[in-house]
Amino acid sequence: MEKIRGDIEQSKNRDEQEEIYPETKMLERRLSWFQDLKFGVIFHYGLYAQAGIVESWQLSEKDEWARAGRAYRENIADLRMDYWQLIREFNPKKLNAEKWAELCQKAGFRYCLFTAKHHDGFNLYNTLETEYKIGGKLSPFKRDVLKEVFTAFRSAGLATGAYYSKADWYSPFYWLDDSTIKGRHVSYDTQKHPELWERYVSFVHHQIKEITTHYGPIDFLWLDAGWCGQGKEDLQMDRLAEIARESQPELIIVDRMMGGRHENYVTPERKIPAHDEIPSKPWESNIPIGNDWGYVPNDVFKTSQELIEMLIDVVSKGGNLILGVGPTPAGTITKEETSILEEIGEWLQRYGEGIYHTRPLEKKQSDNTEGWYFTSHKEKNTYYAFRSILEIPQSVIKLSEIKASIDTVVVDLATEKQLSFYEIDG
Repeated sequence: MEKIRGDIEQSKNRDEQEEIYPETKMLERRLSWFQDLKFGVIFHYGLYAQAGIVESWQLSEKDEWARAGRAYRENIADLRMDYWQLIREFNPKKLNAEKWAELCQKAGFRYCLFTAKHHDGFNLYNTLETEYKIGGKLSPFKRDVLKEVFTAFRSAGLATGAYYSKADWYSPFYWLDDSTIKGRHVSYDTQKHPELWERYVSFVHHQIKEITTHYGPIDFLWLDAGWCGQGKEDLQMDRLAEIARESQPELIIVDRMMGGRHENYVTPERKIPAHDEIPSKPWESNIPIGNDWGYVPNDVFKTSQELIEMLIDVVSKGGNLILGVGPTPAGTITKEETSILEEIGEWLQRYGEGIYHTRPLEKKQSDNTEGWYFTSHKEKNTYYAFRSILEIPQSVIKLSEIKASIDTVVVDLATEKQLSFYEIDG
């Protein structure tokens, strides 16, 4: 049985009948646009970069996996106290969103997601709902990072989206300030204390209103904490979506792992679906460049070749790929990640025609094409073949496998030279 990391929430997708909603037609068009983008970047950034630990997870006492072998503090009470106080230290003076955007544009990314708030409750934007934020009274860094990132990435031509955790472990209306053992869920019975939960729902709705009203045009609202929003943690998601689309009528909402109306596309985490696992909805594989989503000292990074192979695999199956980048506490992107992204960008400069605006071949690839990946342009009668660097590919591709004929023109994208055909077996 495959071991699943503790930070991967299991999908609640079920076989659902397609229902028609007011946003259905708009989403058909917007999701086709999303599928054209193919390649995105997600930044996990916050106090956990200062601590150099796996995002917010060590704060959750029940999530022991996050502290195993690398606890920020041995005692959970000390860990939380010291972590919460990192707001006074986190001061990314070297943060230059224009440089980030320039690098990501060169890397070939077409959209960017940025952390407005992770589970720890620390906000990277100027919320009025709490002082636990960048630029607040407790923070030495008096800038609105979300605003700077969105402005820079839009100027660079990338679509933008906000990552927002529906759970908030700093909020007194989610985790009570008492001695109960805390896990990722709300720490009290919401049915016994509806007045507390109502205050939390109001808090979340107000923050969604802020993000979607004060930060210009936003393409995606990417909602994490796939245990929060339904059942005993009911966030009135229909109303939340209405609030979000009041100022952003064409917003794509991704209520991750929750299924249903507001999970407009699905997001397999740290995996690429096999052919028999490909979702029926539009989808996006989420894979960090390193082992963790945020900055961790001495992280081990995947090579550009590995990531390019992943990109080709995902796109040939009809998905998008989003790569996780974790800026340093100073606000810079590591030299290793910069080099990897530049190499991917060089490859996409040459071969991106076979990636962007493509769709998978209608027929499943056969054993005769093992070691090859295929895409087709969504409008032109053009097909693209990519040879795997990880497998030994078949030496012969039959034209019938890519719906081509002897009259088809086949061009090497690297050299722009036309390739020849050979007749075999008569």
